[in-house]
Amino acid sequence: MLEPLNIPAAWRGEELLQRKDWLHTFDSSDITEIDVALEAVRSVSLEEITPATFLLPTLAAKLHSIQHTLEHGSGAVTIRGLPIERYTEKQATRIFWGLTSHIGTAVSQSPAGERVFQVRDEGYSENDPKARGPSSRKRLSYHTDRCDVISFLCVRQAETGGENYLVSSVAIYNEMLRQRPDLVEVLMHSYRYQRHNVDTGNELPYYEQPIFSIHEGHFAANLLRVLIERAYAAPDSPTMSDRQREALDYIEQLADDPSMHVSFRQQPGDIVLLNNWVTLHRRSEFVDYLEPERKRLLLRIWLSVPNSRPLDPRFAGSYGATEAGAIRGGMRPV
Repeated sequence: MLEPLNIPAAWRGEELLQRKDWLHTFDSSDITEIDVALEAVRSVSLEEITPATFLLPTLAAKLHSIQHTLEHGSGAVTIRGLPIERYTEKQATRIFWGLTSHIGTAVSQSPAGERVFQVRDEGYSENDPKARGPSSRKRLSYHTDRCDVISFLCVRQAETGGENYLVSSVAIYNEMLRQRPDLVEVLMHSYRYQRHNVDTGNELPYYEQPIFSIHEGHFAANLLRVLIERAYAAPDSPTMSDRQREALDYIEQLADDPSMHVSFRQQPGDIVLLNNWVTLHRRSEFVDYLEPERKRLLLRIWLSVPNSRPLDPRFAGSYGATEAGAIRGGMRPV
C-alpha cells in the first residue's frame, strides 16, 4: 500500500522560502574566487572548463553542499550575489559553466549538442519545427526537463512578467494520496510521450514512462504534458483514457493552488537550480523591452549529477541510463 512520503522535498508553498537550504548568497571572497577562476580559464574552450581548471578553493565546498541539498534536501536552491553587470555575456556563460561543473555534468539540450541553452524569445511561429517553450514568451505549464538538475542564470529580465512558479511534486503526490489515491495509481502506470520535434537524434517516435514512480525506495516524478498530448493525438496512437486525463488535470489543479506553489521573479545574477525528480516548474508569460540589448535572457544548463537517485527502468527510453549516479538525460546529438 502506498504511503505519504515524509522527506525534506515534501514542502508546501511558502514553506520553501523559510528553509535554510533554499537561499545562498555569494560573499566578496566567493566573487574573488570566481574572478580568479575565470581568468585562469581565459585561454581554454568552454567545454574544457572543469572543476580541476575552474578552481574554487573554498566556494567548491559550498557548491558540493548545494549538490547534496538538491538530491537530499528541498530539491530547490537559489544563489544570489553574482554581479552580472560586471561581465560580458561570454564571461557570464563561462562562470555559469564553471560553477555548475562543481555540481554535475552538463548534457546536451539540442540535436546540435548545445550544452548551454539561451532562454529567450526567438519569435518562432507556432508551427515552426524549431519552436520550443523556452524560445517563446508564452506562459508555460508545470513540467520537468530531461535531466537530473536544471539550472538557470538570469542575465537580463523582461520588462514585465516572466515569474517562476515552483511546486514540490512530492507534496502533490502526498496530497493526491490523501484526496484521490485512485488517480495516483493511474499516474504510476506508463503514459505515452511523443518525441520532441527538435529531438531528431532520438530514433524512437515515442516512449512510455510513468508520471509518479517509486524505485528502490526513491520517489521520482516526471511530466511534460505537451509531449503526452501530442503522443495520444497521433493517428496510430491509442486514445488517452478519461482517467489518465483526469489524473493529469488533478496534478495541475493542485499545482495551481496558492498553498502548494511558490512564485518569484529571478533577478539578474540569480542562479536557480531545481531537482527535476522532486519539483515541477513553470513560467508566466512576459513582455520584453523593445531594445534588443535589453531583451530577456536566461542561460540554462541541464545537469546529470553524481549523487542522483536510481530510476524506474521505464525511464530508459528518454534518459538512457537509470542507475544511481549515471550520466543520463539530455538529447542525443545528431
